[in-house]
Amino acid sequence: MWTPYTFKIIFIIFGYLLGSVPSGIIVAGFYGAADPRTVGSGNIGATNVGRAAGRGAGLITLGLDILKGAVPALAAMYVANDDMVVSLAGLSAVLGHLFPVFLRFRGGKGVATACGVFLVISPAALLLSALVFVFTVFITGFVSVGSMGAALAMPLCLIFLREAPVYIKLGFIIAALVIFKHRDNIKRIVKGQELPFKAP
Repeated sequence: MWTPYTFKIIFIIFGYLLGSVPSGIIVAGFYGAADPRTVGSGNIGATNVGRAAGRGAGLITLGLDILKGAVPALAAMYVANDDMVVSLAGLSAVLGHLFPVFLRFRGGKGVATACGVFLVISPAALLLSALVFVFTVFITGFVSVGSMGAALAMPLCLIFLREAPVYIKLGFIIAALVIFKHRDNIKRIVKGQELPFKAP
C-alpha cells in the first residue's frame, strides 16, 4: 500500500539520484572540452562549464541543472500532493548535486538545482530572488556573490509571500547549504582572487 512514508522514501531516493547526475561534466565532454573540474574555479556548474566549453555549453548545463531540481519537486507535487514530500524531494535533489554519489560526493554549488525546486514551489519567490541575483552580480561582478545573495534572499521572499512553513524552512536549509558550498569563493573574495563573471 502506498503511504506518505513510502512516498517520502521514493522521492528522497529519486531526487538524490537525479541530482547526482553531473550535467556539467557530461555537457563539457559532449563539446569535447576539458573536464570543468580542471578549469577556472573547478566547479561543475554552468558558469565554469561556460569557461571550459563556451557559452552554449554553459546555458545547456544551466538548463539541465534546473531540471534536476524541478522534476523531482514537480513529480512529488502531482503524485504525492504533500508539501513535506515535495520539500524532501527538492532537498534531496539539491543534496545530490552538492554531494553526488557518482563523483565521490564532490559536486557543485547547488544554485541552479535549487532554482528548479523553487520554480515549482513558488515561481514568484524565485523571480524576486533572481532579481537579487542580477542586481548583486551587476554591482559586484561576481556570480558567486550573486548566488549567495539570492540564496539568502529566498527564504525571506518565501516569508514575504506567505508560503507554507515547510517551504520556508526548506529555503533556510538550502540557503545554508549554498553558503557552505561557497566557502572557497568567500576565501578567494577576501584574498582578491575570485574570478569575475567575464573571466575566460
